[in-house]
Amino acid sequence: MNTRRSEATVLIGLISLGVALYALRWLLFATPEYHNELWRFLLGDVAFLFLQVAIVTLFIDRMLRAREKRAILQKLNMVIGAFFSAAGTELLGRLAMTDTAIGEIRDALVPSASWDAARYAQARSALSHHEADIEIGARELRELKDVLDREKAFLLGLLGNQALLEHESFTELLWAVTHLAEELDARATFDDLPDADRAHLAGDVKRAYTQLIGQWLEYVRHLQTQYPYLFSLAVRTNPLDPSARVNLTA
Repeated sequence: MNTRRSEATVLIGLISLGVALYALRWLLFATPEYHNELWRFLLGDVAFLFLQVAIVTLFIDRMLRAREKRAILQKLNMVIGAFFSAAGTELLGRLAMTDTAIGEIRDALVPSASWDAARYAQARSALSHHEADIEIGARELRELKDVLDREKAFLLGLLGNQALLEHESFTELLWAVTHLAEELDARATFDDLPDADRAHLAGDVKRAYTQLIGQWLEYVRHLQTQYPYLFSLAVRTNPLDPSARVNLTA
């Protein structure tokens, strides 16, 4: 509010100063010929002002906004990359092992250097029609809790990153993962859980898993177009591909 008031004050001051100077000029050079000339220049200045506003608004401002947006997206992709490097890839691998139906779409989730935009679109389509079937036992829940406990500070730090406000889907993923961590932390043991409790945790796992797998696919697509060397490593450590090997073959 104070910023807008200051801007309005400056704008009113500039307009008042301009009007005062034109009035002074009118009074100091009070001849019919000069008045006609003044009107001619004034109309020319006003006409050019509209063109200047149009040029600044439509071209320069748009160009600056596009550059700013690219810079923001670059920072976002760096944050997303840090997430997958620190926790996301391992987490995805563990959650995928609880999806008994992953075999139905596994082939659609193994990117390679030959993939193009159409191939990624097919993968997203297959993913959107996939209904994950989560089966998770006490041992898997304990291991998942340990992983999330280890990365709790990192995940909370990501949620505090203001840049992520520009990336709604990734923020939703972080909330889903953080909620799952809280649900697991709230339980001292996972042995002999009531059926309703186990179903609730499976639902939380499914929510985090489906969002995570979609974000991973977009992340890999970004790497392929911007950082081929990182894309190569992502393919060789693909947590959804049982045949993936980090070592390069001859």
